[in-house]
Amino acid sequence: MISAAPSFGLDLPDYPWEAMAPYLAKASEHPGGVVNLSIGTPVDPTPDLIRDALAAASDAHGYPTVHGTEGLRQAVSDWFAARRGVPGLDPKDVLPTVGSKELVAWLPFLLGLRPGDVVVRPTVAYPTYDIGATLAGATAVAADDLDELDAATRAKVRLVWVNSPGNPTGSVRDAASLKAIVEQARQVGAVVASDECYAELGWGEWDAQRGGEAVPSILDPRVSGGSNDGLLSVYSLSKQSNLAGYRAAFVAGDSAIVANLVNSRKHAGMIVPYPVQEAMRVALGDAGHVLAQKDLYRSRRERLLPALEGFGLKIHESKAGLYLWVTAGEATWDTVQRFAELGIVVGPGVFYGDAGNGFVRVALTGSDERIDAAVERLAARG
Repeated sequence: MISAAPSFGLDLPDYPWEAMAPYLAKASEHPGGVVNLSIGTPVDPTPDLIRDALAAASDAHGYPTVHGTEGLRQAVSDWFAARRGVPGLDPKDVLPTVGSKELVAWLPFLLGLRPGDVVVRPTVAYPTYDIGATLAGATAVAADDLDELDAATRAKVRLVWVNSPGNPTGSVRDAASLKAIVEQARQVGAVVASDECYAELGWGEWDAQRGGEAVPSILDPRVSGGSNDGLLSVYSLSKQSNLAGYRAAFVAGDSAIVANLVNSRKHAGMIVPYPVQEAMRVALGDAGHVLAQKDLYRSRRERLLPALEGFGLKIHESKAGLYLWVTAGEATWDTVQRFAELGIVVGPGVFYGDAGNGFVRVALTGSDERIDAAVERLAARG
């Protein structure tokens, strides 16, 4: 008797973006070409100083260090002090990662979470938070405040994800809100991991270059109380520096947790290549290119936002980041279809949890020419 072949592979849900194929096909039929505002991938060039740093470090014949070079970790510490209101971060409490998505996906596993443990993530959220819980065998629960949980669930919470500025909503937690979630997590002994990769892209009251307040970090002393125990800040250079293709990110915070992550990642071979580490070091030391890129996004946002409103959409949150979170008061897929008929592709809100139904996410990551094309088409149908 021949036994049945074993089944291999992780039992994960299908990648949601595959469902967009027919809408992309429809949009591609537009005579003016498709305007793809569905995914937040940068379209502008990587700054020359970063590309030069990558090239200068290309003779990388030896293995890179998992913990990151001393120069890179010092650059991260200096950046936190200059840009995030976090002075005195010890460079040993910094760890480069292969983009932020891999850290989000693997952090619950690397923290040692197991079945029965609970990972809390925002009500409307990037789906990788759920995937990370699944990979560890833990349970993901959607909540924006631990007081929303019953006592039994709250007692099982081991990790709380904060995403501020949020993807897809563009919501921002102020320092008081962050402090409250930190205090709640510390009461139950949970780690707070804050995904902050859009922090340099605040608008309105959070636009530091236009008189607003800088978006606060989880490591800000107003939030942490002066102690990084149980706290991790996750950051990516993909958005601020157009480095999505470099997979350039880092995590910083709790000394003991970072040390354990370094050790685990040494065993697993999770290493950022040395040329990328050098590119990161140089990028973090130059605020000029970040502000120039922000100016481009601000201009695109200021053109796109009124065009969406004229098309009958209501803007929600959208206080920071690369997206406008909008609703037409109808089912998500109906709105996606109406955009596709104009040759415009947008992100379905249902990809971000049940609370996203009825919304779509419109990215600012189109070239000026494509943004202008979208504005013209929306105005013609408004």
